[in-house]
Amino acid sequence: MEKEIQDTIYDVVVIGSGPGGMTAALYASRSDLSTLLIERGVPGGQLINTAEVENYAGFKSIKGPELANNMYEGATQFGAEYTFGDVREIIDGKEYKQIVTANKIFKARAVIISTGAEHKKLGVTGESKLNGRGVSYCAVCDGAFFRDRPLVVVGGGDSAVEEGTYLTQFASEVTVIHRRDELRAQQILQNRAFSNDKMKFIWDTVVEEIKGENNVEALVLRNVKTNEVSELPADGVFIYIGLIPNTEAFLKLGITDEEGWILTDNNMETSVPGIFAVGDVRDTVLRQVATAVGDGSIAGDAAYKYIESLKEELALTEEAK
Repeated sequence: MEKEIQDTIYDVVVIGSGPGGMTAALYASRSDLSTLLIERGVPGGQLINTAEVENYAGFKSIKGPELANNMYEGATQFGAEYTFGDVREIIDGKEYKQIVTANKIFKARAVIISTGAEHKKLGVTGESKLNGRGVSYCAVCDGAFFRDRPLVVVGGGDSAVEEGTYLTQFASEVTVIHRRDELRAQQILQNRAFSNDKMKFIWDTVVEEIKGENNVEALVLRNVKTNEVSELPADGVFIYIGLIPNTEAFLKLGITDEEGWILTDNNMETSVPGIFAVGDVRDTVLRQVATAVGDGSIAGDAAYKYIESLKEELALTEEAK
């Protein structure tokens, strides 16, 4: 299928509209740069699947989708455009870069990548078959379907503990299964979980299989220290065992590390001039709304300076003729 090539050359194209991408679009468009946001889903990134955000300055607590909507309105208030698209490749060029989607090719002087990350899969029997039928990676999306039913959460980090606590408002009980003997989540999240009567914990254990014909019925568990195998009845399992960066489309650029996370300098610029990255897709020590927003503001400003330098080079070239 031949792709439609867009005539417009944007100053900045932002790929992905999570908090970092929307902030980058805000800063770029506010600097009077023609800006396009390309998103393959809905604006907000992981915010859409987050029940409550309690650690973003300016809000005591705010629902994730509400904050996402607020950010989108801010991102587009200075003229940034928005379009649907699944980006497959970026082609670096001297005059401009080409952003190749499934059916169109966009052009831009600078590109800001904000494609985020996806939840890792367990990779066990039954996980794929029962996905959407009791297997979930989003408590906000699916928790209400399991009122007064036993649920399992797999993982021990912030997301697992926070979303497990969230699920207790629906479930009869929530059992957290963790391969270690202690949680990795922030202490405040641990304190809430341990004080919640509906939450139980199974330590030093991994999931070997998810059983069920049409829906999740039980999990086969193995203790990593004793190798003892057991079976735990459950109507649903929510999996939070880490993230994988959404960078497959950018691997040819050579801007990622061995695990696929994008490497940047302090200006959020990659090793390819004019290509920046922000938020969860970066190799960074913390992946939060606040850090993504910080990344986005830096990248938006850096993109403006990059484009100004291109204009100066062009002016000098014209003078030399």
